[in-house]
Amino acid sequence: PGRGGGGAMAASPGALRRAGNEEFRRGQYGPAAELYSRALAQLEAAGDATAEERSVLLANRAACHLKDGACNLCVADCTSALELVPFGIKPLLRRAAAYEALERYSLAYVDYKTALQVDCSVQAAHDGVNRMTKALLEKDGVNWRQKLPPIPTVPVSAQTRWSIPSAQAPGANTPPATAPQGERGKTPAGMERAKTLKEEGNEFVKKGNHKKAVEKYSESLKLNKECATYTNRALCYLALKQYKEAAQDCTEALKLDPQNVKALYRRAQALKELKDYKSSIADIKSLLKTEPKNTAALRLLQELNRA
Repeated sequence: PGRGGGGAMAASPGALRRAGNEEFRRGQYGPAAELYSRALAQLEAAGDATAEERSVLLANRAACHLKDGACNLCVADCTSALELVPFGIKPLLRRAAAYEALERYSLAYVDYKTALQVDCSVQAAHDGVNRMTKALLEKDGVNWRQKLPPIPTVPVSAQTRWSIPSAQAPGANTPPATAPQGERGKTPAGMERAKTLKEEGNEFVKKGNHKKAVEKYSESLKLNKECATYTNRALCYLALKQYKEAAQDCTEALKLDPQNVKALYRRAQALKELKDYKSSIADIKSLLKTEPKNTAALRLLQELNRA
């Protein structure tokens, strides 16, 4: 089904893909998409294409469509790529971006969330989830979560999180990515050390020495990313008036435990100090869904409504 490119142009799919990548880098998205399409046509004609090869080409062509603003075409290509190789990070992120541009925020939210299940260290996905949460809150109000389509559960074989190449997962379609910093030291000794450091940090908090506590918590987090350690360090940052850092730590904690009450409360406190009242109120409202009678949160909400 090629479009008569003449015998001289009978480049292999691999060569076409490389040429497409070259055009893409130069910002020539139309010609790049054309080359990816030709490579796909050849692979389909040959009939021996692996799902991976076709999935990569579709994801690449989707990137061209996204750059050219052809969002519906981007969605279609990403969907096909994901049918071939489920839970690919690139097609998930590209489809999410296309849905976002089409203002289909709940679908974008689901894709960003799914990408995070595959690899929790992808910053673009964290940012996307935050943007979609804000957009959906504005669009659908506090009950926006009830209107979401279901978020697929990513099988462990497709998660690159712990990235220990496991013998029992031949179906893991992507080679495990290198582990995010801090995930490597998950040895029993490392975990024990992390716990000791966290307890030392707690002791410093009791003495009111928040600076020293931050140092201990930071060392502990290098060995083990734990929700409570993040919320403890956030508490110290609040005491030290380092509100940006406090908010960031709470965000990290919420990645690990999305309903964590301490993280929501402390981030709301930090955001209030940063004068981001809208986001602060959103956090308190999320918290009150879990604990409707939380007096500290209700008090903070009153203050925010007066702010």
